[in-house]
Amino acid sequence: MPPAAKAADTTRDNPWRLSRLTQNIKIYVDRMSPLWVEGQVVQYNPRPGSRMAFFTLRDTESDTSMTVTAFPNVITAIGAGFEEGVKVVARVKPVFWERSGSLNLQAAEVHLQGLGDLLAQIERLRQRLAAEGLFDADRKKPLPFLPRVIGLVCGRNAKAKDDVIVNASARWPGARFEVREVAVQGQYAVREVTQAIAELDSLPQVDVIVVARGGGSVEDLLPFSDEALVRAAAQTSTPLVSAIGHEGDAPLLDYVADYRASTPTDAARRIVPDLVQELDGLARAREGMRSAIQRRLDQERYNLDLLVSRPIFLAPAATLEPHRTFIDSVLTSLRTQVERRLSSERQSILQASATLQALSPQATLERGYSMLRLPSGELVRDASQVPKGTLVEGILAQGRLVAQVVGSTPATRAPESPQ
Repeated sequence: MPPAAKAADTTRDNPWRLSRLTQNIKIYVDRMSPLWVEGQVVQYNPRPGSRMAFFTLRDTESDTSMTVTAFPNVITAIGAGFEEGVKVVARVKPVFWERSGSLNLQAAEVHLQGLGDLLAQIERLRQRLAAEGLFDADRKKPLPFLPRVIGLVCGRNAKAKDDVIVNASARWPGARFEVREVAVQGQYAVREVTQAIAELDSLPQVDVIVVARGGGSVEDLLPFSDEALVRAAAQTSTPLVSAIGHEGDAPLLDYVADYRASTPTDAARRIVPDLVQELDGLARAREGMRSAIQRRLDQERYNLDLLVSRPIFLAPAATLEPHRTFIDSVLTSLRTQVERRLSSERQSILQASATLQALSPQATLERGYSMLRLPSGELVRDASQVPKGTLVEGILAQGRLVAQVVGSTPATRAPESPQ
């Protein structure tokens, strides 16, 4: 029997094969035009390197959900903020898979919608401010150990105010606060919080500023990601603590603050020390110093006893004896050498004196010789120097005389030897 041409023609005795049904379904689905749908992303697991991205889209007014596939470039084009929980509008084409008999959607475009778009804008702002260096660690100012006055920006009659003041005062009873109660959500929040931060920053006695708000929805915390408020916080000269929402919340104020507290209570624990712990620490420090000093004294006393018991301290002169013996030996040697040198020099002087006396003119005169000298002082060596009538001075061994030449005889030259 030939198979039925239409689904309505099938019978119990002439059914379609399952593959025939899936083929016909695929033909019908392929004829559908692309369309735009909206929904909420309820499951998305990024798969880096995968050729296809998968996420689940659910109708926000019912439990209807479908799997959506998209090429990686489609997801990349969405930008920041695409994650579970965001609302999107997508241009999709239904796709039926014959082998598994499953129907899903293939997305050609995906755009964030509503809150998701706001979150994407915040993410782009975060990236831009980070690129400017507003979140850099080297810009963070250290918090004071014990602030004179704590500036607190919080909501009016808010629980966050009590959380900070009560917990900080419990840790340090003398803590002082300068409180600014402002709108922490809604259209006035950005302006009032920014003004409060500026006012507290201008007070010289305020050493730290805490911006605190309890938990809330993402929409409630949007003012704390406003660019104007974030830039105002970055320009403060006073250290600033952000205590917005709960542990999982992360408005942009957290990134620019000098310290990010997970909750207002955590901020209170961070801005002041614990008096009980500090007193305990002081007590332990005093005891530790006392013990250290006692140990040092005991050690030095022991070392001093060791020194005193050494032989050198019992007989200090004993160490000088070898040096004294050495010095005496050196002195004796020096005296011997000096006396020997003096004796040698004395003998040399005597010999030189004897030679000098033997060669001196005085010795010659004492042997009976004399010297004649002209009035000019020139010694007479030749008779031609003293013509008749010349006065001469005679130098004798004992005394002198003056005489006048009455005559002179020139010296006779010795005959020259024949050559």
